[in-house]
Amino acid sequence: MSIAQHQDRAEQLLTAAGILPVVTVHTLDQARAVSAALLEGGLPAIELTLRTPVAMEALAMLKRELPDVVVGAGTVLTVDQMQRSIDAGADFLVTPGTPAHMADALAAAQLPVVPGAASPTELLALVARGFRICKLFPATAVGGLAMIKGVAGPIPELKLCPTGGITEATAGDYLSQKNVVCIGGSWMVQDAWIREGNWDAVKQSAAAAAEIVKRARAL
Repeated sequence: MSIAQHQDRAEQLLTAAGILPVVTVHTLDQARAVSAALLEGGLPAIELTLRTPVAMEALAMLKRELPDVVVGAGTVLTVDQMQRSIDAGADFLVTPGTPAHMADALAAAQLPVVPGAASPTELLALVARGFRICKLFPATAVGGLAMIKGVAGPIPELKLCPTGGITEATAGDYLSQKNVVCIGGSWMVQDAWIREGNWDAVKQSAAAAAEIVKRARAL
């Protein structure tokens, strides 16, 4: 498949997700339980960060045991992490930023990719390589809604998944932007809830997030 076809698939995945929970786990049991709670609440996709030693094993486990959960490998920083994520069965890849060597590798990857950028120059460089679905990170720190509205005119073909600093209170504002296909957030997977095993709280927060998506898309 071509990069254009993979980008089409990335857009489909993110559109279906609406809100992408950014999940960090420290045990396989946490990964299993939090993903199940999110799915029950109405959020079918996650960005599983590779920030902990168990993350790669958790990714592979989720693809075996919870096939209805769409799992993106997040915080992919190296080509090695990219390949290991693919080998573990990731449905898509997400990077927080995309230096040139990573952009080359991601463009050749045979699965959907959502490369990260923080400026118009970085976004234009990714568009030039064939990417039109990108992660804006850290979204609020680099201008938030003003940044998103600002790039809509000069780069109309670009669709964004802003992540970083977005809250339950501001999620709807981001989703209402014409060039936003999805947003990333962690308010529905709070560290304390995961640490304490409060899966009901995760499920309830996920359900509220799913309602935000429905309301934003009904406008």
